[in-house]
Amino acid sequence: IPSLAMLPLLILWLGIGEEMKVTVIALGVAVSMYINTFAFLTSIDSRYVELAEGLDLGRAQFIRKVVIPGSLPGFFVGLRLGVTSSWVGLIVVEQINATSGIGYMMFQAQQYAQSDVIIVGLVAYGVFGFASDAAVRAIERRA
Repeated sequence: IPSLAMLPLLILWLGIGEEMKVTVIALGVAVSMYINTFAFLTSIDSRYVELAEGLDLGRAQFIRKVVIPGSLPGFFVGLRLGVTSSWVGLIVVEQINATSGIGYMMFQAQQYAQSDVIIVGLVAYGVFGFASDAAVRAIERRA
């Protein structure tokens, strides 16, 4: 179930305050990261696991030498998708009972047919999205 589809239920449970907004964004990020990290963990080549067992690696060494390197690419794919999900979630929740923010500004511009303000908001979201993805890619390269 997409996290945004659960929005009515989260509003019912948490109200329309900041807790609900943070929960929607966190759900989008957590689901993406979990699915991708789990997929990469389960696809670690069994030869590496057998080699680690043959070398009698301890649990900590096994995690450090096999599990983390094997799951790191999936973690970063999930993180990049999570960053994207967080921006989508932020756009949606900014239009629910908000009094400030880019989404609120765009929603108000829609009411007054100010397409130039809406385009500026879209460009701002694009710039922030590109910058956050570039930051995650830089961290990924470093890791």
